[in-house]
Amino acid sequence: MDIDTRLLRYFAAVAEEGHLTRAAERLFISQPALTKQVKQLEAQLGTELFVRSRNGMALTEAGAALAAAVPAVLGAWDTALRATTAAAERAARVLRVGFVASAANELTQQIIAEFARRRPGWRVRMLQTGWEDPTAGLAGGEADVALLRLPFPGEEGLGVEVLLTEDRWLALPVTHPLADREVIDFRDVLDEPFVAAPEASGGWRDYWLAVDERNGHPVTVGAVASNPDEWLNAIANGYGVGLTPEATARFYRRPDVVYRPVRGVSGSRVGVAWCRDGDVPAAVRDFVRSALTVSGGGSGGRVSRG
Repeated sequence: MDIDTRLLRYFAAVAEEGHLTRAAERLFISQPALTKQVKQLEAQLGTELFVRSRNGMALTEAGAALAAAVPAVLGAWDTALRATTAAAERAARVLRVGFVASAANELTQQIIAEFARRRPGWRVRMLQTGWEDPTAGLAGGEADVALLRLPFPGEEGLGVEVLLTEDRWLALPVTHPLADREVIDFRDVLDEPFVAAPEASGGWRDYWLAVDERNGHPVTVGAVASNPDEWLNAIANGYGVGLTPEATARFYRRPDVVYRPVRGVSGSRVGVAWCRDGDVPAAVRDFVRSALTVSGGGSGGRVSRG
């Protein structure tokens, strides 16, 4: 019996939420459409998977058995799909480069040009991820190599070379009482609400809230944002302030947000990162070498095969 993985994903969402309406909202489909998909899956399997009531959707014994098995099935399929996509991209001479926000700042285009010089006939596909994935697609296999901000969760399991370091600045709404200052002391904003990255980003979120540099002073989160546009809108609307790389002032200029240097926090590092498990593809090694050549940093361009 062949089952559409889409039906399994719908089933998993309902099983996890225990409620059709919440699952439909999570999946961005209508509740009637989701109900129809669940019934289709039950018809194909020849058994009821849920007991429906006014309180929600409870799993039957058969449903519980399927719910326990589905994550492994979908995980294996996702892994196979990523491997197939990566192989197809390599065959087409395409390197997938993940990035978060401004990538490697003004060095990005120079790195790509250097890679093109080393790899004639290849092209780079830039893939931007939201802040819930600070590995820029490396952790999930969507990217072959990434230009990202350090530190990030899982960094110790990857190959990483630092390309540049810049100061962290503070972004504030233009109407903020401190917006007229040329330089802001971090201690002066400790009690301010901050616009934070999603909790799923773990230590990356903590770093951009400067948790380690607050000396135990608690953080007030005024809003949560998953990308630069959401973050800037929240700041402009007065929901909080936020630490950001100095480059943000160049790449994300807005009339309703100001950027100021801030004293009392460490700098921000940009790195090139890649998966070092197994044999590192030659194109990835060449991209890393290109990044090191352009930045003049790292280990002089020595990238091991594993």
